[in-house]
Amino acid sequence: MIDVASLVGRLLHRLGPFAAFALCLGAVLPAAIGAARADGRLDAKYSLSVGGVEIGRATLVAEATGTNYEIAATGRITGVLRAVSSGKGSVAARGAIGMGKVVPQVFAVAAEADGKTEGVRFAVVNNAVKELVVEPPIKPLPDRVEITEAHLTNVIDPMSGAFVYVPGTVDMLSAAACDRSIPVFDGRQRYDISLSYLRVEQVKLAKGYSGPAVVCRAAYTPVAGHRPTRYTVKYMQENKEMYVWLVPVAGTRLLAPFKVSVATMIGTAILEATAFETVVKENAVPVNAPKPQ
Repeated sequence: MIDVASLVGRLLHRLGPFAAFALCLGAVLPAAIGAARADGRLDAKYSLSVGGVEIGRATLVAEATGTNYEIAATGRITGVLRAVSSGKGSVAARGAIGMGKVVPQVFAVAAEADGKTEGVRFAVVNNAVKELVVEPPIKPLPDRVEITEAHLTNVIDPMSGAFVYVPGTVDMLSAAACDRSIPVFDGRQRYDISLSYLRVEQVKLAKGYSGPAVVCRAAYTPVAGHRPTRYTVKYMQENKEMYVWLVPVAGTRLLAPFKVSVATMIGTAILEATAFETVVKENAVPVNAPKPQ
């Protein structure tokens, strides 16, 4: 019998940043932010489905000022999977903003399912990962590519990396949003997510954002911490059907994921906003992780 929850989790994990707030679902089932022209806040809810069947929900809150940012999300298994598995999780990141780029400071993800827990925590100091804690510890295996200190410099955590910064006065909803490669470290693996521009299309929600979204194709390239012989790794490396829809966060030069689509061996996995509200804030306040709905 296929462990659908674990399989979907591993596949979404490979998409890195744009499934970051689904990581807490994937773990129990994985850009740069620049100086904003004002303070902005995003409140969003997402549904995760495979083959048209909902299997999870996530809630996200993000706030950014001209000097710092904070993002938090929670998620839980829903739908038919609740009959065979239970799970919930949370993921959060915060950091400073300066010199037109993000400076990650803290990242943490925790998940619980069927009586088992796992988590990752690390800090970033002087552009290098420090104080890394992985629970349970990564098993040393002969076919696993070793993570070295060189792999832990000039990287971004997957939650921070989910928000794309478009500098200057260029149109945010253009090819400029997709023209980038994101060096991600999630605590267990180091990988690159490369984006390429496809198109701009209209999206609409009954509650929240209605307007244009820039659509990017995503490609996954493992760097370290992975096992090259694993089928899921090879599958995601060769996967040409991974896409992300990005929309603006009010009051900033940031774009946030509105939708993520990933082809998997058991059907297309889609993480899509069901509510997406952004506002300009004069005085942003610290984010408290929301409870899943």
